Amino acid sequence: MSNKLEREDYEDPACPFCVDKYQKEPPAKPIPVGRVIERLNEYFARGDASAAERHLLYWLEEAKAGRDRHGLFTLQNELAGFYRKRGDGEKAIKYAEEAMATGDGMDILGRASGATALVNAGTVYKAFSMPEKSLPLFERALPVYESELAPGDWRLGGLYNNMALTLADLKRWDEAEGYYQKALDNMRLTENGEAEQAVTWLNLADLYGARDGIEDAAERIDGCLETALALLDAPTLPRDGDYAYYCRTCAPTFRYYGRFADANDLEKRAEDIYESNR
Repeated sequence: MSNKLEREDYEDPACPFCVDKYQKEPPAKPIPVGRVIERLNEYFARGDASAAERHLLYWLEEAKAGRDRHGLFTLQNELAGFYRKRGDGEKAIKYAEEAMATGDGMDILGRASGATALVNAGTVYKAFSMPEKSLPLFERALPVYESELAPGDWRLGGLYNNMALTLADLKRWDEAEGYYQKALDNMRLTENGEAEQAVTWLNLADLYGARDGIEDAAERIDGCLETALALLDAPTLPRDGDYAYYCRTCAPTFRYYGRFADANDLEKRAEDIYESNR
């Protein structure tokens, strides 16, 4: 006789009328997405990247534990963007691809809310020198955004801008310039869209420099820089954490073209805002 303990030796026979084994999993426990994003913005407003990272990773695990797919989708997208801005390509790509997989499993990539994962992933690939991977994702998101989003929606302007950046990387200059113009047209309809317009004008400066040569394009480049600076000086723009981010983002371009005083001023604006929020 075998001494091996079989399951039937320690488990009672199942009652034919018992339905416990057929019960579904308990309902998902959603995370408080609104409050999570609100606190995240507070960390960004004072430039505390370490706290923002801990916050995002904590709530990612909470979403997983609660089987909250919508929360998980939101956190994966936020983490992809966070690590992209930090320059961590491995983690940015990881979370971007996870977000696309989650969105695909929820069958939401064909709607504007879900297509954001495509745009975020495309932006990540673009940031880490993979334009051939980013462009198909932008092209997939484009008809969704254009059919569902109203003119002036910042997401549409962001997509146009990112498509232009990718096309410029591929040296498709005329197409890139056309999408930069579409981005500008869209952001003129957006409340407080001046900062995003400034970024686009700086991107145009880079396009002219790359396409025509910095010396030959010097006048056009200088015009782009002046326009960008005027937009960043718009008195209606809230001087908040978002404004600090744009100032810090724009400063290196001014420095690259020898506008050191402007670059230093923008960096100081950003630091003053972060300091006042700490």
